[in-house]
Amino acid sequence: MKLNLKEIKIIILDVDGTMTDGKITYDNNGIETKSFDVKDGMAIAQAIRYGIKVAIITGRTSKIVEYRASELGILDIYQGIGNKIAILDKLLEKHDYTYENVAYMGDDINDIPAMMRASYVGITADAVSDIEEFSHFKSRYNGGHGAVREFIETILRANGIWSQIIDSYKSKK
Repeated sequence: MKLNLKEIKIIILDVDGTMTDGKITYDNNGIETKSFDVKDGMAIAQAIRYGIKVAIITGRTSKIVEYRASELGILDIYQGIGNKIAILDKLLEKHDYTYENVAYMGDDINDIPAMMRASYVGITADAVSDIEEFSHFKSRYNGGHGAVREFIETILRANGIWSQIIDSYKSKK
């Protein structure tokens, strides 16, 4: 498959270890907490604002992920997923996209099937080494620390969108 970032119409993100640092913290009441990078969120929101869909497909289930996705405008959220390809296929059919339109970012071996199909694949700096061979882009940042921002920014820059975003903020008074 030829790498063409101008064909990207949807960015699929894993959560734990990609959008977060991969740590799962429970308080004394058993309530789970996660931390998300605000700069990642800015890039996600801007991609959506400029017409690129963003979806989450994750193996775990968490109310926190629903909340963060809603806050950013992510409409396609799939949690507790063992077979990411089945969901990805349904998602592509829903939006009438092909794998050529897919950018995917993950950090661990459960992401390999999706990575093998997506046209543009990113990994975090701290991703497991076994998935490097499937990536086109390796962030300088760890999951939950700006990796998603850097990945999305490369897509937006390649499509001439990033300069539009910067210009829109320059014109605000």
